[in-house]
Amino acid sequence: MREKGHQTILVLDFGGQYKELIARSVRGLKVHSVILPGSTSAEEVRALAPIGIILTGGPFSVYAEDAPKADPELFGLGIPVLGICYGMQMMSAALGGEVLPCKVSEYGTTEVAVTAPCVLFDGVKSPMRALMSHTDYVAKTPEGFRVTAVTENCPAAAIAFDERKLYGVQFHPEVERTHGGKRLLKNFLYKVCGAVGDYTMDAYIESEVKKIRDTVGEHEVVLGLSGGVDSAVAAALIERAVPDKLTCIFVDHGMMRKNEGEEIRAAFGGRSLRLVCVDAADRFCSKLAGVTDPEQKRKIIGEEFVRVFEEESARYKGCFLAQGTIYPDVIESGAIGGANIKSHHNVGGLPKESKFIGIVEPLRGLFKDEVRALGRKLGLAESIVGRQPFPGPGLAVRCLGEVTKEKLDILRDADIIFREEMARSKVKADQYFAVLTSVRSVGVVGDFRAYGYVVALRAVRTSDFMTCEYVRVPYTVLDRAAKRIVDEIPGVGRVVYDITGKPPATIEWE
Repeated sequence: MREKGHQTILVLDFGGQYKELIARSVRGLKVHSVILPGSTSAEEVRALAPIGIILTGGPFSVYAEDAPKADPELFGLGIPVLGICYGMQMMSAALGGEVLPCKVSEYGTTEVAVTAPCVLFDGVKSPMRALMSHTDYVAKTPEGFRVTAVTENCPAAAIAFDERKLYGVQFHPEVERTHGGKRLLKNFLYKVCGAVGDYTMDAYIESEVKKIRDTVGEHEVVLGLSGGVDSAVAAALIERAVPDKLTCIFVDHGMMRKNEGEEIRAAFGGRSLRLVCVDAADRFCSKLAGVTDPEQKRKIIGEEFVRVFEEESARYKGCFLAQGTIYPDVIESGAIGGANIKSHHNVGGLPKESKFIGIVEPLRGLFKDEVRALGRKLGLAESIVGRQPFPGPGLAVRCLGEVTKEKLDILRDADIIFREEMARSKVKADQYFAVLTSVRSVGVVGDFRAYGYVVALRAVRTSDFMTCEYVRVPYTVLDRAAKRIVDEIPGVGRVVYDITGKPPATIEWE
C-alpha cells in the first residue's frame, strides 16, 4: 500500500468524482499518493504512516443517516488533514461544527476571496476562480477553526486550524478550472506536510515492471493494440517487463479513423513484440445492426473485442489479457464507487465468462498526461505519444444512432477534413474530431432540395480529461472545414460546432 522508500499522502475516498484526480495532482507534485476507502480506520492509517491525509468530495449530505464518515480519531493522530468539499463538511461536523443546506447552491466556476492569512493561500492570487459543486455549507465552524476564504453565497469557502494542521476548502483545487489550485495543494504538501518530492515516473516504471513480472510469471500476455496512446504505452511497458511473452493483437473493427489501420501496422511492425492483425469489420458491423443505445454499443463492442482476442490467443494456453485502462475510464464507469457516467469497453463491458486467466492493467493508476510522460520515458516516438485520444469503441460512439458502413465512411471523411484544417492552421487543442449526428437537415444543392446529415465538430483543451473547455477555433478555420465537408462529402447538409465544456457535457457525445 505504501510505496517503499517514499513519503505517502493518503487520499480517503468518499465517492467524489475527482478522487483519482486529487491523487494525480499529488503525484504530479512528486509526492506518492494512494487512495483508500473513506472508512479506513485511524489504526490502519497510523500503521501506514502517511505525511498527510486528503478527504475527497462526495455526493452526500453529512447530516443524512447513511452518509459516509471518516473515523473521528483521524483528526487526533497529529497527521495534517485537508478536507475538500464534502471532506471539509464532514470534518467540520465530526469536530462539532454545523453543516446546513445552502440557500443558494454553487455549481461551476465561482470567485473565491481570501479573507485571512493562511499557509494554503501563500502565493495564490485573491480573488481566485475556483470550481464549486455543493448544495450544503459549513454554517458554523468547529471550535479552534477560523474562516480563511468566502464567496458571495458561501460564508466558509475555506477554514483552518493551524495548530492542529487541519484545513478545509469548499471548492476543488485539484481541477484545471480552479486557478491557483495546484499552488494550494503544493502548499499543503510541502509547507504543511513537509514533503520532499521523492516520487518520480522512473520509480513508477520500476514498480510496475516488477509487478507485471510477478503477476505474469511464465504465462503469455495478449494485448489489444488499438494504436492509441494508452494501448501503445501499455505495450511498451509490458514489453520491457516480459519482452518474450507479449503478443499484440490489432483488431480492425471497421470503426477506425481514415488510414489508421495502415498507420498502426507501420508503427508497430518490426518490434520485438509479436503483432497480429485481424480484419473483423464485417463481424462487428453485423453485431451492431439495429443498435442505437450508446451503452449497448459499448458493451457489444467490448464483448466482441474479448471474443476476438480469445480466438486469436487460443494458441497461448492460460494467458493474461492486458489492457490500456487508465483512471478516467475507471472513474466514468463507476468501477470504484463513483456514479456510472458511461461504460468503457475495457472496464464495464468485459464478460464474466472470459477465458483469460487474469488481467494486466499497468496504466490503471495514471491520467492521460502521466501516460504520455511514461511513453516518453520508455522511448516511444512523439508521433505515438502525442497522438489524440481515441475511444476503444472507435467511431461507433461518434456515429450517433445505428452504425452502418455508409455512415462510418461519411464520418471518416468529415473527421479527417476537420483534423487536416486544424493541423494546417496550427490551432492549439488537446482533442478534436467530428461527430455524425442522427439528425438530417433540409438544404439546397444547386436548384434542388437536399436532406443531408448534420455533422458536429468538437475541439477541447484539457490536460486531465476530467474537465475541459471548448477551443475558440477561428471562424476562418471552421468556415474552411465546413465548406470542405459539405462540398466533398455526399450526404452531409450542415455543419455545427460544439461549444459545451465538461462538465456539464462529456468530451465524447456518446
